[in-house]
Formats: sequence, C-alpha cells, structure tokens
Amino acid sequence: QVQLVESGGGSGQAGGSLRLSCAASGHTNSRYCMTWFRQAPGKEREGVAAIEPDGTTHYADSVKGRFTISQDNGKNTLYLQLNSLKPEDTAMYYCAAVSFSWVRGYCWDQMHTDAWGHGTLVTVSS
Repeated sequence: QVQLVESGGGSGQAGGSLRLSCAASGHTNSRYCMTWFRQAPGKEREGVAAIEPDGTTHYADSVKGRFTISQDNGKNTLYLQLNSLKPEDTAMYYCAAVSFSWVRGYCWDQMHTDAWGHGTLVTVSS
C-alpha cells in the first residue's frame, strides 16, 4: 500500500501561481499512474493532470498550458505547478495512485485508484 500526503495549497490571485506537492511513502515501487484530481464545491471530482510510469503526461483541456505535473523519483514526490490561476481552479486537490493498466485513459479511472491523499485546498480570487 502507498500513502500520499499533499501540501502547498492556499489562496492565490487570478493570474498567479501555486505549487502543490504530494509525498509518497510505502510501496512506491509498484507501477502507478500518479494523478491529480480536484473537486470544486457542488461538482464531481475530475482528473486534472497525470504522469505515467514512463513519464508520459496527460492534462485536462481546462488546465492544458497552465498546469504542469512533474515528479522527483529520488524524493518520491509528485508536484503540480499551477500558473495563470483562474477563479474556476478553486477546488480541493487530491493526488492519487492509479493502478497501471494498458487501457487507454486509465490514469483518470477513480475506481482503480489504490491510494488517495487527504487533499489540499486551493482558493483563487478574482
């Protein structure tokens, strides 16, 4: 089992930047797609950015060109750089370890997620 702990959330102004971190511990040698999800008030949780074991990255259309996902394997830490923030980016952000699969789009599959972090809140004001 892998354990995930997010940090780095907070308040930002529209147009500003934030960086989220997700520290992983436990069975980190397993093959996972590491995914950032977010859930805004009154909305369903959605995938935002993901990075596969081979380093391939995926982004939701709403954040493409503004957010960047990366990882430091030596530190077992996942990052999400949020630039050009918009008020609609306000949400609880969660990192997740999604079990590797050959199914296209598996990184967004919340049903096959082995571990979730507790979440970190991002609030963007206009």
